[in-house]
Amino acid sequence: MQDSQSGDLTAAEIQAFRRKLIHWYRGNARDLPWRGVRDAYRTWVSEVMLQQTRVAAVIDHYERFLRMFPTVFALALAPEPEVLASWSGLGYYRRARMLHKAAQFIVKERNGIMPDTSIGLRTLPGVGEYTSAAIASIAFGESIAVVDGNVERVVLRITGRAEDTSAAGRSLTLTLANALVPKKRIGEDTNAAGDHNQAMMELGATICTPKSPLCAVCPVYDLCRTRGEHVTPPRGKQKSHPAAYLLVTRKRGVTTDVLLESRKSTARLMPGMLELPPLPVDAVADREPLLRLRHAITNTNYYVSIYAESGPHDTALRSEIKVSPDELLWHPVPQLHALPLTGLARKVLMRLDLMSAAGPENPKRRP
Repeated sequence: MQDSQSGDLTAAEIQAFRRKLIHWYRGNARDLPWRGVRDAYRTWVSEVMLQQTRVAAVIDHYERFLRMFPTVFALALAPEPEVLASWSGLGYYRRARMLHKAAQFIVKERNGIMPDTSIGLRTLPGVGEYTSAAIASIAFGESIAVVDGNVERVVLRITGRAEDTSAAGRSLTLTLANALVPKKRIGEDTNAAGDHNQAMMELGATICTPKSPLCAVCPVYDLCRTRGEHVTPPRGKQKSHPAAYLLVTRKRGVTTDVLLESRKSTARLMPGMLELPPLPVDAVADREPLLRLRHAITNTNYYVSIYAESGPHDTALRSEIKVSPDELLWHPVPQLHALPLTGLARKVLMRLDLMSAAGPENPKRRP
C-alpha cells in the first residue's frame, strides 16, 4: 500500500528508511560542536551560521561567537558593531543583524524565553521556515521536516524526482520530507525528529553529494529510486568582475595603523562594515598590485587587486578614493579582530600578515 503523502514510498519503506538512516547516523555522524546540544539558543546560532556557509568555516566562528555571547541575554545587550565583528569572515552579514535583533526581541518581549514551536519561532525577526523548523525539531523535538539543499537532494533522489524550483515543486518536496519525519510519541525520551533531520542533512552533505554521490556506501541505497545523480536544470554561469582596493598603513611608535573605509549605513550590501578603500579599476591600469586574489560571492567571482602607495610622498592613489574624508579612519592593527570587517578585507589583511587567522582571546564575558 502506498502512502499518499510520500510519493512512491510505501509505509513499510518509510519505516525501513528511518531505521536504516538513523542506524547509519549514530555510527557515522561527524563530531560537530552543535550536535548533542539541547540548548535552543546554541542550536539557533549554529543553524543561522550554517546557512550558505561551509561547516568547516562555521566551527571556529561558532565557538568564538558563543564565548563572546554565551546566552541570548548576552547577545541582546551587545552593541551591533561587536556582533558584526564576531561574525566577520562568515559573510551574509544580514544574518548577524537579524540574529541580534531577534535576541533583543526575545529579551524585551518574552523575558528571554525562546518560543518552543516552529510557529512561535516564526514570530522572531529574521527567522523563516527553515530556521524555525530546525530549532523546533532539534531543540524541542517537534515532528517537522528541515529542508535545506542537502535534504532536498536526498528526498528527490529517494523518490526518483527531478529538481523542480517552482513553488509547487518546493511544496511537494516539503510534503515528501515531512512524510519521512518520525512522529513524536507521548512520553518518548529520545528526540526522534531532531535526530532524523540531522541525519538527513548529514547524509546529503557526506554521502548523497551533488556530484558523484557515494552510492556504494549509502545506507538507504536499496530504497533509492535514482541511485546516482538526478536530473537538475542547468545552473547560471559564474560572473566575473575586476575590483581594486588601496592598502595604506602608517607607523605610530611601535603600532601600525591601517586606513579603512566605513560602508554607508544605507548601502545595499554590508552596511556599516569596514573595508579597504575601493579604487576605480581604470585608475590603476599602469600600476603593479601588491596582491592579487579571487573572492567569490554567490555566483560572482571578483578578481581583486590590492595596491599600495610606493612611498611616503606617493598620494596619487589616495586622491582616487571616492568617499568623504570622514568615512576614512585609521585603525590599529592589534584591534582589527574586534572590528566589523568585510570578509574580503579580512582575507586581504590576513594574506598580507596584518592579521592572523585566529585573533587574540577576548577576556570579556557577558552575563
